[in-house]
Amino acid sequence: MNDDRNDNRGYDVAAIMGALYGDGFTALKGAFSREWVQRLREDIDTLFAEAQRQPGGALPRGPNRFYVEIHPERLRGFTDIVTHPWVMAVCESILGPDYKVVEAGFDVPGPGALHQPWHRDFATPEATLVGRRLNSLAFNITTVDVTEDMGPFEIAPGTQWDDLAGGHHMFPAQELWPRYAARAQRKLAQMGDISARSALTIHRGTANRSDKSRPVFVLGVDAPDGTNADKHDLQVTRGYWDSLPEDVRRHLACRVVDRLEPIVQEHAIEGLLKGVDEPTMGGPG
Repeated sequence: MNDDRNDNRGYDVAAIMGALYGDGFTALKGAFSREWVQRLREDIDTLFAEAQRQPGGALPRGPNRFYVEIHPERLRGFTDIVTHPWVMAVCESILGPDYKVVEAGFDVPGPGALHQPWHRDFATPEATLVGRRLNSLAFNITTVDVTEDMGPFEIAPGTQWDDLAGGHHMFPAQELWPRYAARAQRKLAQMGDISARSALTIHRGTANRSDKSRPVFVLGVDAPDGTNADKHDLQVTRGYWDSLPEDVRRHLACRVVDRLEPIVQEHAIEGLLKGVDEPTMGGPG
């Protein structure tokens, strides 16, 4: 007999927690239709072109690799994402019932993008380092079928718990890179898949040797004590806010504005700007 005390919106809470507290990564295959993903790609392409024309609109994250933060209402499928039962189940299981969406954006590793150094996306908070609790998550949705030559995302499972004290709070010392290369899992996500990870788990984008870009949508979510909203500027207009279901509004950490304002990109990461040559990566890439 099923025990619904361990069931959240049809998904197994123990399996979700085991994956994110263990490997630091989990995914759902085929969460969205390919037609839905094609619309997502169309919107991202439009927004990327706009961001490139706006001073500071697209943050460089290495050679021909960019990050863009967006206004949720410019994405036709935003509510589909935040109301997806799996997304809600993962957020509730890890972050609790009062989780907050704090970031909407996308990464674009273009042709010629280099390997990134191994890194985490921000410093480990005390809740994780001392309290051994995850208080933030990053969801990713690929807009392409990822192949080996397109610079797949790599993650070193279990490293969300690594203490980088004594060095840089985001970038492990280079002598540790062989450890991460040895643990690395390469993710060849397909259109329709969605993943969730701790952004503290050590990871890297690899070199894009193809002639295609690999845009990926990013959704950032915090527990009530998370502080990542400080790095972002989630905005919605009053009309869009009023159109949202209450169960969506209560989970959005955003400003409600009369007119959307240009987003000043704040989350620059100096250590990612140059990229890394393959021979220094600490393992095959």
